[in-house]
Amino acid sequence: MLYFDHCASTPPHEEVIRTLADVMKLHYANPSSIHRAGAEAAKLMERSRVLAAGLFGTKPKEWVFTSGGTESNNLAVKGAARAFRSRGNHLVTSQIEHPSVYEAFRSLEREGFRVTYIPVSETGHVDVRDVQAALTDDTILVSIMHVNNETGAIQPVEAIGRLLKGRPKTLFHVDGVQSTGKLAVEPVDWGIDLFTVSAHKLRGPKGAGWLYVRDGVGLEALLHGGDQEGGLRAGTENVPAIVASAKALRLAIESQPERESRMYALRARLLRGIDGIAELVPSGPAAEADEGGRGTVDAPMAPHIVHFCYPGMKPEVAIHLLEKHGVVASTKSACSSRQDNPSRVLLAMGREGACAAGGIRLSLGDEHDDRAIDLLTERLATVVRKLKPLEKRGAERDV
Repeated sequence: MLYFDHCASTPPHEEVIRTLADVMKLHYANPSSIHRAGAEAAKLMERSRVLAAGLFGTKPKEWVFTSGGTESNNLAVKGAARAFRSRGNHLVTSQIEHPSVYEAFRSLEREGFRVTYIPVSETGHVDVRDVQAALTDDTILVSIMHVNNETGAIQPVEAIGRLLKGRPKTLFHVDGVQSTGKLAVEPVDWGIDLFTVSAHKLRGPKGAGWLYVRDGVGLEALLHGGDQEGGLRAGTENVPAIVASAKALRLAIESQPERESRMYALRARLLRGIDGIAELVPSGPAAEADEGGRGTVDAPMAPHIVHFCYPGMKPEVAIHLLEKHGVVASTKSACSSRQDNPSRVLLAMGREGACAAGGIRLSLGDEHDDRAIDLLTERLATVVRKLKPLEKRGAERDV
């Protein structure tokens, strides 16, 4: 089976699995307990915090352990908006954010906040000038993802950080779930106040994540109870998952430059293969304009994601037939893939309904090589040939 759904979740490293099991077996005490076993568990957790901080050039106290990307995004967005409401009630985000960010902003609108949803280009990219135009004296938070989880479009977060540098009352949150371990990330240099990471997207365990909270930024907690995580995240910490996810984070970041280079080459190879299948429409820059799988200067793309549309074909039909041919792929965000409606991201990019409803995402992992890409391309072509009669019947029904 060829697994091309790494954006949804990744196979954990063997080292990570062993670490998780060892800590579960040996360090099961509550890290808040005052006895020696509790202190040892707490020490392991703090070592993980120090490790994460060092990998990003930040301070250990700036990292909050959470249950994953969704919780981190909600804590960042809702926690910042509610904590700083006295400064203003205007928020800025984009039309293509992950549901855990987008729906958090929708929730804040119901609380009385005013939200501006920035549009994107036809390749799915935010324009910094649109962010600048949206800013007002009441803007207290801007949240823009680093890499779009459906299309792989890299957003100009570094440039947005520079834009916001002279606005001390406006916080900047970046969802880094799809970029960490794939691209270089510099939260401090880029002026990021809040940064989200999820362990299972980088070969760590599910149920573990981080939120970078720049020193001096106060958030309103979502969960109330004990004073764990500096009062920002009540509840007994999942020490085994924290320690295992720190190991996965270290492995991902240390190998990031090599992974980025290798995956861009694989992405370029896959794009060339898809370009030879007339029925498939890539969602990023045109294949002939793409520089080695990297997209273009104005429309950069992440190394591990290839997204295309099959207009006139229900994506779940194509996904299930691909699976019968030994390929695991996906439609959109795993959080939304069971919803039978056009992609909000593709609609924001100006795609017509048939294309927006027929998106397919392929996401690469460490196990892939040229042979895997060639097999994938061959099986895509086979599936398209088999689906052609269905496509024709669907077109006849629409007449």
